[in-house]
Amino acid sequence: MKAMIAGGGIGGLASAIALRLRGWDVSVFEQAPALGDVGAGLQISPNGWRVLEGLGVVPHLEHAAFEPEAIEMRMGRSGRQVFHLPMKAYARERWRAPYMHVHRADLADALAARLATLAPDAVQTGRVVAGFAQAGRTATLRFGDGSTADGDCIIGADGLHSVVRAQMLGPDHPRYTGNVAWRAVVPVDALGDFAPPPTACVWAGDRRHAVTTRLRGGMLANFVGMVEQVEPAREGWRIEGSKADAQAAFAGWHPVISTLISKAGTLNRWALFDRAPLPRWHDGRVGLMGDAAHPMLPSMAQGAVQALEDAWVLAEALGDAASIDAGFARHFEARIARTSRIQKGSAANARLFHKGSVLGRMGFYGPMAIGARLVPGLIHARQDWVYRYDARTALQGAP
Repeated sequence: MKAMIAGGGIGGLASAIALRLRGWDVSVFEQAPALGDVGAGLQISPNGWRVLEGLGVVPHLEHAAFEPEAIEMRMGRSGRQVFHLPMKAYARERWRAPYMHVHRADLADALAARLATLAPDAVQTGRVVAGFAQAGRTATLRFGDGSTADGDCIIGADGLHSVVRAQMLGPDHPRYTGNVAWRAVVPVDALGDFAPPPTACVWAGDRRHAVTTRLRGGMLANFVGMVEQVEPAREGWRIEGSKADAQAAFAGWHPVISTLISKAGTLNRWALFDRAPLPRWHDGRVGLMGDAAHPMLPSMAQGAVQALEDAWVLAEALGDAASIDAGFARHFEARIARTSRIQKGSAANARLFHKGSVLGRMGFYGPMAIGARLVPGLIHARQDWVYRYDARTALQGAP
C-alpha cells in the first residue's frame, strides 16, 4: 500500500514514519525547496513524547531537548509568582514520560532523520500540491507544475491553510479571536541577568499574556506573547512584525519580558483565528490530520503534540482497517472528541490568562496560588486527561 502525504511538517513526517513502520510505501510532498522550519519553541508534553518514543525519533532529538524544572505562573508586570510546581521528575512519575521543550527545527530535523533511515527517498521538496482526484482504487495528487502522483490514499498534512481540506470541504470561514501572537527565540547569553527561568512560565496580564521556555539544553530562550487587539493582523506564523510594536504591546512589563523583546533579532506576529471542529476528516481515499483537520490556539501547547498523536492513530487505523475509507473513518471516530475538547480548552485558556480588573485577578489567581500551595497536585490533576493519553493504545478495544 502506498500513502501520499501532502506536507512535510511535523504531522506529515510523523505520519510517514508511523506508516512505514507498518510496512507502507510512503511519499511526502513538501512545497518548500528544502525541509526545515523557522525558529520557534515547542512544548512536548508526555502524551507527545510517548509517540516520539514509539516512532524511534527520541535518539535523534534528546540531545537538543530541554527538560524544564517546573511549570509556573507569574504576574506579567511585577514578576510575582502565582504558583511554582515541580515538573522534571514529577512528570515521569505521574505521567510515565517527560515534559520537554524542543526547537521546532530540531524536531523537524529529528523526524526527517528517522524517516531517512526507514525510507531514504520518501521526501520530495519543491512539490506544490494543487488538488487531488480519486477513481476506483487510485488516489491522485495534482501539483502546481501540472504533474501528478498516484497511490492508494492521500493524507492532507498541509496545515492551517490546507489545499486538501479546501477541496474536500470548501473554503473555511475562520473566526478572529481578537488576539494576535508574537514569538521570538534569543540566546540566553544575550539576556544577562534577565534570562527567563528554566521553567515553562506563563506571565499573566491585562488583556495579554506571555510564555517563556528554554530550548537546546537551556542555551536559547523562547518567547510567545498573546495580545488582545481589535484589528487582526495577517494569519500565518511566519510573518515578521515590528519590534517597536512588540515593545509597545508589553510596555511596563517585567524586565525578563522587555529584555527578551529588545534582544530579539526577529519577532514574528500573526493573528489568531478559531475554527469550529470539522464534520468529517475524510472523503473516500483522502483524509486530513494535524492542523489541516483541527487547528487550535497555542494556549494549551498541544498543536504539534496532537499532530503526533494523529500520526500514530491514523497509521494504526489504516493498517488494521478492511478499506482505506474505513480506516480514515476509524481515525476520525477515535480522535474527534479529544481534539475538539483541546480546541475548546485552548480558547478558554487564552481568556483565563487575560484578567484585566483587580477583582478579576484576585478572584482567579488568588485561589489558584492558595490551591497550589495547599494541594499542589490539584493543578497537575487538571492535565491528567491530556498527558496520560497514550496514542499507542488508543485503538485497543475500539470498534
